[in-house]
Amino acid sequence: MTKTLPHHHQENEQEIIEHIPSPETINTVAAAMKQLGDPTRLRIFWFLCHAQECVINIAAAVDMSSPAVSHHLRLLKDAGLITSERHGKEMYYKAADSELVDTLHHVIEKVAKVSCPSNGEKNR
Repeated sequence: MTKTLPHHHQENEQEIIEHIPSPETINTVAAAMKQLGDPTRLRIFWFLCHAQECVINIAAAVDMSSPAVSHHLRLLKDAGLITSERHGKEMYYKAADSELVDTLHHVIEKVAKVSCPSNGEKNR
């Protein structure tokens, strides 16, 4: 079904309407952005875009307790922004390998005007 707008202000209105993201896509993006709206989770996410680390090291890097970091990691993982992998007795976390994560990482670095360590390569 073709939608039309009541007022015609530009030539490509129909093309724009046809490319509006689906509610499912917008919900995925909104969930990710909601999690990164918290400064602590944003710092942890950026850190994990560059390192695969255990909770203790993440906590030390961001000056927080391990239980507090674990809480934030769970939320980031539930949003699909990070993944975890067990190595022996320890759980290691890293940024998820997805286009969304790559884009969010790039946006953070552009807005914060910081560069990736190690010649701009992510540790994944």
